Amino acid sequence: MDSNFIDYVKIYCRSGRGGRGSTHMHRAKYLPKGGPDGGNGGRGGHVILRGNRNYWTLLHLRYDRHIQAEHGGNGSKNKSTGKQGANAYIEVPCGTAVYDAETGEYICDVTEHEQEVILLKGGRGGLGNFNFATPTNKAPRYAQPGEPMQERAVILELKLLADVGLVGFPNAGKSTLVNAISSAKPKIDNYPFTTLEPSLGIVSYRDERSFVIADIPGIIEGASEGRGLGLRFLRHIERNSLLLFMVPADTEDIRHEYDVLLNELAQFNPDLLDKGRVLAITKCDLLGQDEELKEMLKEGLPDDIPVVFISSVAQQGLQELKDILWREMNSESNKIAAINTQESLIHAAKTFAYMDELPDDDEGWGDEDIPDDDIEFIDEDEIEDLEDFEYEE
Repeated sequence: MDSNFIDYVKIYCRSGRGGRGSTHMHRAKYLPKGGPDGGNGGRGGHVILRGNRNYWTLLHLRYDRHIQAEHGGNGSKNKSTGKQGANAYIEVPCGTAVYDAETGEYICDVTEHEQEVILLKGGRGGLGNFNFATPTNKAPRYAQPGEPMQERAVILELKLLADVGLVGFPNAGKSTLVNAISSAKPKIDNYPFTTLEPSLGIVSYRDERSFVIADIPGIIEGASEGRGLGLRFLRHIERNSLLLFMVPADTEDIRHEYDVLLNELAQFNPDLLDKGRVLAITKCDLLGQDEELKEMLKEGLPDDIPVVFISSVAQQGLQELKDILWREMNSESNKIAAINTQESLIHAAKTFAYMDELPDDDEGWGDEDIPDDDIEFIDEDEIEDLEDFEYEE
């Protein structure tokens, strides 16, 4: 397989911890009782996923698997807030799904260019001692520590975004079809498993319309048990709204081969069977102009999906195929299925806090966020750096 196509990678992510609040006491000859003026700590950096349409694989993350955001700076005198930690951005191709590496739990999806998702939030900065001054405690010598960092190992999976996904056995003519109806030029040869990596092609249609077609390596009977290339690449058709099954005309039992393909999809993900389906009988130039033979073949084919006879080499039935694909993609039932799939993804994503938007002001903790009983203080005797306690002359 071409090592340049990477669609699966595991990375370790760590956000920045929040800076601690300062316990500085202000002193000046013109202000002998200046009181506390320790500033808040800065927020730690977030780890953020960002969609980028200029990336087609996850190759750039293969050798950079440790993503770490910057820690927040500590507060200082004169109520100065510590520096906010820089965010760490992970650029990913559109169509990337994220899962927890330990539990396999779905986290989020990045499907649009410049879409941003906060994967790990940075720790909030601790409050400085000036926040705790009261009429009865005018010189508090304690402050809050910053919130700790978050860390997590995640799995990134690229799933190609296309309207139509091709499903078929090796050497069924999938790459030849993509080459014939789009500008994509996948490798074509007369032996099984010519296609070793997924590819996309843009198909021009009537009235300057177009749609995207995805070609994946062929699957064979027993692929769910690891035979051939297995089911590794089937993730790339999970997002397709329509599946185009392709079976050669010279196959001994077309219906059996179609049923085998359906079974392998069910083994991988039963939800794939809910998608719209079209069956294309390929290599029909081998049948010549024998219409009676075509009618005989139709008798044993499934009658609940559209069937079309094509020949990519002889350019036969390609326009009819595109018409059928366009009609099925825009059918009411297919639109409802696509909406339901999208809503389920959005619902799953919203169950995680990582989808929350970044607040406008997240540099320090608010008093209402943490009950007084839960405040962890830093005492002056525990501070190693005593600069915070030096008085100005």
